[in-house]
Amino acid sequence: MLPYGRQSIDDADVAAVVAAMGSDWLTTGPRVAAFEADLEAVAGAPCVTVTNGTTALHAAYAATGLTAGEEVITTPMTFVATASGAAVLGATVVFADVEEDTANLDPAAAEAAVTSRTRVISAVDYAGVPADYDRLRKITDTAGVFLLGDAAHSIGSAYRGRPVGTLADLTTFSFFPTKNLTTGEGGAVASIRPELLERVRDFRTVGSIRDPRRLRRADEGGWHYEVHEFGLNYRLPDVLCALGSAQLRRLAAFKARRARLTARYDELLADLPGLRLPAQRSDVDPIRHLYPVRVKDGRRREVYDRLRAAGIGVQVNYIPVYWHPVFEDLGYRRGMCPVAESFYAEELSLPLFADLTDSDQDRVVEALRGILGS
Repeated sequence: MLPYGRQSIDDADVAAVVAAMGSDWLTTGPRVAAFEADLEAVAGAPCVTVTNGTTALHAAYAATGLTAGEEVITTPMTFVATASGAAVLGATVVFADVEEDTANLDPAAAEAAVTSRTRVISAVDYAGVPADYDRLRKITDTAGVFLLGDAAHSIGSAYRGRPVGTLADLTTFSFFPTKNLTTGEGGAVASIRPELLERVRDFRTVGSIRDPRRLRRADEGGWHYEVHEFGLNYRLPDVLCALGSAQLRRLAAFKARRARLTARYDELLADLPGLRLPAQRSDVDPIRHLYPVRVKDGRRREVYDRLRAAGIGVQVNYIPVYWHPVFEDLGYRRGMCPVAESFYAEELSLPLFADLTDSDQDRVVEALRGILGS
């Protein structure tokens, strides 16, 4: 089965992990700080590593002080963690519809959803294309709320010349194997606001504080630490951070290869009837994480099944979050975000990853042409 996404691991990645395994530090060691510094160089803002993209969202929401009774506005066209990370803190998730061309959060819909209880607006860079952060920033500044960017798809992307880590108050990343770089499992939170990043760092370390300047009782002894607020153990170990730093050295090559594969899909599928290709905005420089086509005329299920039967691992990204039973049981109903639901009904992600060969891509195109041309 040709997967829709897959990691790229080379000898340098393996050597970095082996070196970490042979060191004195398997976790909480120097490779964590090194990876965070390497991430900052790409994200454009200081970063704190965590265990995965989901815990990055949980820690970022916790850093805003989000509590029960407050609201988070977000898109339904995302993985459930963008919403569940807020829900587990007791917040109410308010879903706003998406832009018709990019499937990113529609700023107008987000603005219409703002209430006196809103604390965070969370955008998602769907498929690697950054959301419209300047318009979203105007909304959050006016409302006095936080802007969060879920950049699980978009590390390495830029919006109007600025890297994605600089666009929101808090930005989260995922390093799952299908993402643009991998640590196996892993994630990070970037922030342009030092006080928020400090709260993320505390939260990911079970709330423990050792900085003498912040201790209430600094004279207890060298062993002393304090917990001022509850947190969880979301630390990413040195072994995985070593892999992440090695992967970051290849990110530019990954981006270039994904761009070439995207251009080939655009060219090879341009005249295929019944298929709509992904939009490209002029004000962004994306690292294309997904290649999401839209299959018209109600044929998406047929195309999905036939491609899978042919050994081509296409995927659907995503089921609208509020369709999941956990939200349905809370009273959310279908029909809330018609643009997102229309997008979901047609969306199909074609294989796209750095090691995808031209011949494998040609196989995908040929199979797709054979189905839609019949």
